[in-house]
Amino acid sequence: MCPTADHPLRYELVNELHARPFPQLPVPSHAVYLAIKEPHDAANRDRTKDVDHLFALLTRHGAALPLRGVSHYAGPIGKHTLKWESHTEFTTYLAIAPVASKRPFDPAEGEIFPANWVETAPGKRLTAVSIRVEALPENPEDIAPRLAEWFVPESLVCAGVLEGAAIIAGDFRIDQAGQMRFAVFVRPGTGPGRVGRIVQRICEIETYRAMSMLGLGRARSLTARLNALDPQLSALVEAMTDDARPAERTLQELLSVSSELETLAVQHSFRFGATWAYEAIVNQRVEVLRESRFNGRQKFSEFMMRRYDPAMRTVKSAEARLKALLERAARAGELLRTRVDVERSAQNQRVLESMDRRADQQLRLQNTVEGLSVVAISYYAVSLAGYLAYPAAKALSLSKETMTAGLTPVVIFAVWMMVRRIRRKLH
Repeated sequence: MCPTADHPLRYELVNELHARPFPQLPVPSHAVYLAIKEPHDAANRDRTKDVDHLFALLTRHGAALPLRGVSHYAGPIGKHTLKWESHTEFTTYLAIAPVASKRPFDPAEGEIFPANWVETAPGKRLTAVSIRVEALPENPEDIAPRLAEWFVPESLVCAGVLEGAAIIAGDFRIDQAGQMRFAVFVRPGTGPGRVGRIVQRICEIETYRAMSMLGLGRARSLTARLNALDPQLSALVEAMTDDARPAERTLQELLSVSSELETLAVQHSFRFGATWAYEAIVNQRVEVLRESRFNGRQKFSEFMMRRYDPAMRTVKSAEARLKALLERAARAGELLRTRVDVERSAQNQRVLESMDRRADQQLRLQNTVEGLSVVAISYYAVSLAGYLAYPAAKALSLSKETMTAGLTPVVIFAVWMMVRRIRRKLH
C-alpha cells in the first residue's frame, strides 16, 4: 500500500520526507533521536510553540538561532550536530556526535536533551532512540558478543542492509534511560551520507511505527463501543417485524444509534487515515533497506510481520466494522421508513373509507331531510292555495274540504318537482 493524495496527511508526509537532506554520520559516532507530539489535535497545533522549544534548546547550549517560521533546522549545538524537523503531527530532534564514551549506550549521551527541557515540551515524548554507529569487523561474526551484551536475545532483530554496506540490530525494547537502542555496524569504505541515510531510516521506522500504533488504541476503544451498539442495532431490526411495537418508537431509537455511529466515524476518520499513511511509510522504509539475513537472526520485515502487522489488521478490522454498522443502520432506516410509509398508506386508506361512509350517511340524511321538507312546504302551500281557490270553490258549490283534498296532490307534486329541479342544479 503506497501513500496517495486521497488523504491530505499522506501527501504532506511524503513531500516533507523527501524534501529534506539526510544527516552525515562519521564512523564511529552516536545519535540521539527524540520525537514529540501533542496528545490532542496535533495536526492543528500552534507550531510557534515548537519553534520556541527549539530556541530554548539552542539558547541553553549557546547555539545560533534560526529565523522564526522555519519548519526544519540543521546546525551545530555544542559537540553535536542537531537536525530539527516539524512534521504534520509531531516534531523530531536528531543529535549526532562522535563517540566520546567507551560505554555503549551511555545515558550521558542523551543529556543533549535535558530532562527538564523535555518536560516543558509542547507535547509528550513519542519516541526516544539511541543509535550507536561502529565499524564492522573483518569477520562480521565478531559482533555477536556485543549484540548479546547490548540487546535482549529473545527479541533481537539483526540484518544486513543495502547489499551488505552495514548491519543493523535492535530489540525494540525501552532501556532504563527510557530510550530504544539500535546499533549500526558499517563496512569500511561506506560514506557518511549513506550511513546518515541508514540512521534516518531507523528513526523513521521507529517514529512512524509509534505514530501508526496510536490508531490501535483508538481501534480498541471503538471496538468496545461497537460491541454495545451492534446488539442494539440487531434488536431494532428484529423489532421491525413486531406489529405491536410502534414504528415511530423504533425509528427514534434507530436514529439515536445511527447518530452515534456517524459521530464515531467523524471522530476516527482522521486517525485511521493517518494510520494507513504511517503504515505505508514504515513498510516503505523497511523495504528500501534491502535486508539480508545475518547469522540466522530475524529481519526487520519479519519482526514487523509478527509484531506490527497484527496491530494494523486490528485497526483495519475496527474501521471495516464501523463502516459495516453504518451500512446496516442505513439499510435498517430504509426498511423502517418503508414500513412507516406502508402503515401511513393503510391509515390514509382507512380515513378515505371512513370519509366515504360519512358522505353516504350525509346523502341519506339529505334525502330524508328533502322528503320531510317536501311535506312541510306542501303543508303550507296547500293552506295558501286553499285561500286562493276558496272563492272559486264557493262559486262551484264545492266544500272547503273537497277543495283542499283536490289541491293537496297537485301541490305536493309541484313542490316535489321544484325541490328536484333545485337539487339537480346544485349538483
